[in-house]
Formats: sequence, C-alpha cells, structure tokens
Amino acid sequence: MPTSRLLWGGIAAVACGAVLCVVGWYGVSGERVAERQLPYLASATVPGAALLVAGAVLIAAGAVRTGGARAEAGQRRPGEGPSAEDGSGAGPAEVAPLPVPARDGPSSDGPPLRVPGGTLAHRPDCPLVAGKPEALPAGDAELEPCPVCEPWRP
Repeated sequence: MPTSRLLWGGIAAVACGAVLCVVGWYGVSGERVAERQLPYLASATVPGAALLVAGAVLIAAGAVRTGGARAEAGQRRPGEGPSAEDGSGAGPAEVAPLPVPARDGPSSDGPPLRVPGGTLAHRPDCPLVAGKPEALPAGDAELEPCPVCEPWRP
C-alpha cells in the first residue's frame, strides 16, 4: 500500500474516531440511567476509540515507510550528517559513551541511615533520605539494602 494512502487513511480513521467519541459522549451525557448509556458506549464510543487507535497505527506505519523511502532515495533527515556509504564524508560521528562512576563503596562517608519504621538501609546521600530530619543511623538493625543507592553489595 502506498505511503500516502496509509497516511490519509490514518487521518480519516482518526477523524471518524474522534467524531464517534464526541457523539457517544454527547449521547451518554444526556442520559441519567446507566442502562440507557450503554447503547451509546457500545455503538459510538468504543468503535470511536478503536478507530483512533487504528488511525494512529496507520499514521505511524506511513511515517515509518516515509522514513524508509527517504533513506532508499539517499535523502537525509534534518540533522543527519554525511555518511561513508554515499562517499560524501567520513561517516556518522560516533558518540563516546558517558563514563559510569564506580560504585565499589559508599559515595559518602557516614553510617547507613534508616527511616523510622522503614526496612531499608540508605547511604547518607540517597535521594530517598537526603534532607529528612527523621532519618536515623541504621545501627545494628537488620535492614535490606536500598535498591536506589545500594549502601553495600549483597
């Protein structure tokens, strides 16, 4: 199916779905009894929602096909640099990964903390206890390590 048909079909499905949802809402809003609201839901609102989803899928499929056709034709999207495949440059710029900080030990000096009634031990700089005046030293309490700050390795 050509891309333009997918896009226009998707737009038409979304428009019809929106109209059906509005008609269903209008019908439901005029009825006080739930038994009289169900026909509007079944005949307008639910099919309208289904058309909205189907239209979104068609639009997305058309957009994906448009991107694939553009790549096959040698066209670039805005922001794409020259590539080595077409001989116009050295290739796409590689992005170096960000360094991951080592988490061998606590990132802050100090005893693990806990919240009264809590079951987790936290580092003093953990965002879950940082700035909370009720945070206490964990001491000898049997606590599980916090999954966010990992005060010690299991």
